[in-house]
Amino acid sequence: MNLEKVRNIGISAHIDSGKTTLSERILFYSGRIHKIEDVRGGGDGATMDHMELEKERGITITSAATSVTHNGYHINLIDTPGHVDFTVEVERSLRVLDGAVLVLCSVGGVQSQSITVDRQMKRYQIPRLAFINKMDRTGANPRRVVEQLREKLGADAFLAQIPIGAEENFRGVVDLIEMVAYTFEGDQGEKVVTGEIPADLKDEAEEARVAMLDSLSNYSDEVMELLLSEEEVSKDMIYRVMREAVLNGATPVYMGSAYKNKGVQPLLNAVTQYLPSPLDREIYGRDPSDEEKKIELSPDPDKPFVGMAFKIVEDPFGQLTFMRIYQGTIKKGEAYTNQRSQKKERFSRIVRMHSEKREEIDEAGPGDIIAVMGIDCASGDTYCSERDYATLESMYVPEPVIKIAVNPLNRGDGDKMSKALQRFRKEDPTFSVYTDEETNEILISGMGELHLEIYIERIRREYGVEIEVGAPKVSYRESPTREVEFNYKHKKQTGGSGQYAHIVGKLIPIESESEDSFEFEEKVVGGRIPKQYIPAVEKGFRDILGKGPIADYPVVGTRIELLDGSYHDVDSSEKAFYTAAQGCFREYFKQAAPKLLEPIMKVEIEVPEDFQGTVTGDVIRRRGLMTSNDTNEGMTVILAEVPLAETFGYATDLRSMTQGQGTFTMELAAYRQTPSNIQEDIIAERKKDELAGAR
Repeated sequence: MNLEKVRNIGISAHIDSGKTTLSERILFYSGRIHKIEDVRGGGDGATMDHMELEKERGITITSAATSVTHNGYHINLIDTPGHVDFTVEVERSLRVLDGAVLVLCSVGGVQSQSITVDRQMKRYQIPRLAFINKMDRTGANPRRVVEQLREKLGADAFLAQIPIGAEENFRGVVDLIEMVAYTFEGDQGEKVVTGEIPADLKDEAEEARVAMLDSLSNYSDEVMELLLSEEEVSKDMIYRVMREAVLNGATPVYMGSAYKNKGVQPLLNAVTQYLPSPLDREIYGRDPSDEEKKIELSPDPDKPFVGMAFKIVEDPFGQLTFMRIYQGTIKKGEAYTNQRSQKKERFSRIVRMHSEKREEIDEAGPGDIIAVMGIDCASGDTYCSERDYATLESMYVPEPVIKIAVNPLNRGDGDKMSKALQRFRKEDPTFSVYTDEETNEILISGMGELHLEIYIERIRREYGVEIEVGAPKVSYRESPTREVEFNYKHKKQTGGSGQYAHIVGKLIPIESESEDSFEFEEKVVGGRIPKQYIPAVEKGFRDILGKGPIADYPVVGTRIELLDGSYHDVDSSEKAFYTAAQGCFREYFKQAAPKLLEPIMKVEIEVPEDFQGTVTGDVIRRRGLMTSNDTNEGMTVILAEVPLAETFGYATDLRSMTQGQGTFTMELAAYRQTPSNIQEDIIAERKKDELAGAR
């Protein structure tokens, strides 16, 4: 396979911008499917949304992979979910892709989830094109969307096309490089007709072309010189510079209406012309023997194999592991080593995926995205042809914010339920399962209500287990607010050798955003505490952070400075100092005026203008802080920060307030102090639960 002609791309965007509809059209125009299905409504549902639940709800839940050919190019395509609760699906897809298409709605423009996706693309330095979809909608305004791309995302965005007609009169696009008009004819827009630019658009097209060349001149001195001397820039040069610009972070903007079958083929051409092939990306692995050392991986089929398992799906025939090959070749029947577990595994079946259908292949080379059947690994594992060859940096996994208790209604279904939970945990790194030791309940946690709701529904359908669901619980945190000095002795005398440890120091609050924000520094001089006992002191403090003294929530934002202490030649031991650290923390943390921190969610609500007052009032009633309020074409977008504890059941409330027309998305913004009256309620509630549990 000629690697220059391979493209690994993802399609990602805000919820409801039409990603799946666009993927469906790409499959159709590249001859992969012969009949277009709609995402919502009758028929078989979109090809890429193959789960029953996806078809019913009209949303994408898991990213689906497929491969198509277009003009002799081989394109591996991944359609990712837009809903923030499934953000890990986007994360892991972008981790292994070379390029992406950011889909934006011509009316909504850059929405909250577009910002999240943009952040993910930047994290993995993914070159991309933007596609403004739904150009046939009332209020379509591509120029405003380009402005938002520049302002909100800081993208170097410029139009590569301008529209012919707008809203219901949208007919096609003007290509600013070729300076021709494309219109789309035939029942399904399969005929692309090239014609002259309509007379009334000539001036506008000239202006837009100058603006495009102006943006490109930032990436090429040649173009800049030609523009300054007012000479013509040749088409070949524009194509070449455009590709360089995209690889260096520029975002050319295309447009169309996937639903009305307009504008998809020029976008496909742009994908093959400008987005990188595996040869254009620099990929580095880490040397297992020296974490700091990087190993450059090259897409050479003859070098040792390196690949990453980025997604795992269980199906009736066993585990299906999606893998991106970065270097070397894999062959059916050969064995390869998992770099994490050091286990050698045989790849007995290699398949190329098309949504949920698969075709068997004998080998796959660098740059390919394939699936291997029946190997046992976790999401993010690296496979190589030899041991300790290289590991690839894993993906970023956000922390879960919500947890609920689940119980099977039938006692006998316990095994089936735990099997399902283990499977989902393996497939989805943002979904976790654990048992609360005190209440013995099984708790599942995830990114939001919809996230957990989907998994509960899948357990009902795929495993036939009816589940009883407890009320959602919020993951609070405990944090000190003032500095305290401690001086703690642990003494125990019981015939024979006793226990003795003495520690002196300070407990200091620190600003913390992350989960494990604990710092430990020892400044003990003159061997007052022997060096070998100090790690035990640190471990003692670390191990007790899991349950704080206020209400048993994890402790964050704490720094311990160990300044002094004393020991006993016979009675001191690591265990004594470990116990001393724990006792000290229990006693002194309460004196540091500890506060509960609660997760605050960034919520974006879109409602018709008439309901703005009601919805805003409701947000304030939920202790929400309004951050902005924009009205455009009769729709109001409200941005607010609301405590997670106040958002449960919000989907239902919003529907009833807006006669079913309101939508919202939310993601974690930060942890902030809980107001003291609410803190008291939470502590009282915890005490009540403990008493109930003790009976």
